[in-house]
Amino acid sequence: MSETLARAREALPSGAPEPVPVSAPAAPRSGRVRRVLRLAGSVAKRSVAIAALLVLWEAAPRAGLVDSVFLPPFSKVVGAWLTAAGSGLLWDNLQASLLRSVTGLAIAVLVAIPLGVLIGWYRTAADLLGPLLELFRNTAALALLPVFVLLLGLGESSKISLVVYASTWPILLNTVSAVRGVDALLVKSGRSLGFPPLQLFRKVVLPAALPTVFTGIRLAGAASILVLVAAEMTGAKAGLGYMINAAQFNFEVPQMYAGIVTIALLGLVFNQVLVTLERRFSRWRTDPS
Repeated sequence: MSETLARAREALPSGAPEPVPVSAPAAPRSGRVRRVLRLAGSVAKRSVAIAALLVLWEAAPRAGLVDSVFLPPFSKVVGAWLTAAGSGLLWDNLQASLLRSVTGLAIAVLVAIPLGVLIGWYRTAADLLGPLLELFRNTAALALLPVFVLLLGLGESSKISLVVYASTWPILLNTVSAVRGVDALLVKSGRSLGFPPLQLFRKVVLPAALPTVFTGIRLAGAASILVLVAAEMTGAKAGLGYMINAAQFNFEVPQMYAGIVTIALLGLVFNQVLVTLERRFSRWRTDPS
């Protein structure tokens, strides 16, 4: 910098003002601060109702509004959760439930999305399979639990199959609705550009249907956890449902609530993972601002 200034001074005629060194402008941080404050405000707004619920949960048993034997304060539930986590009991049961739920949901996705696209796009397939699907989708998954147990036994197969059955319908129905709801103008535009059927699906139909399909997957994720926990309460030796049921029989009420809280947290994590995947595969829908 000093050599450059010296050369500039030599090149200047006598009496001309000397060049003043200009420092590089500092990177603007106001936008980053605003984003952080906006995110903190959003998190605070979403946490108000949950915080109020936890405060009420803690205060009601201590104030005698409810029997603390059957509804212990939230702090005792947290203590029981930490104890179960430290002993490994919580993680063993969580791992068993997570493996069954993720496996069943993955199989449901692989089966329901292609079938939904087929039914939503081809009228002949809808006419043939529509009545059968209407019959089975109105049959509750838990009502078929004895059937799955009789056919597949009390092992992992019956539980995963039940999760597959319960998770298939939200994905299938949303996929059918999404494919049928694609803007006809988009399809005509793709055909006018000379897209073959496979390319039309890949570049027009599937991107337009993806948000609704992910809505079905999120619903299926919640259904997979709920149905699995109910199935684990009968004839299981591991899992969150088994943990809750065993705690109830042994009258370990704080541990029972700890299992329930874990299921709620697992559902939140499931939903957030699916929302992140939806944003990843639907970047064209994100707001650039």
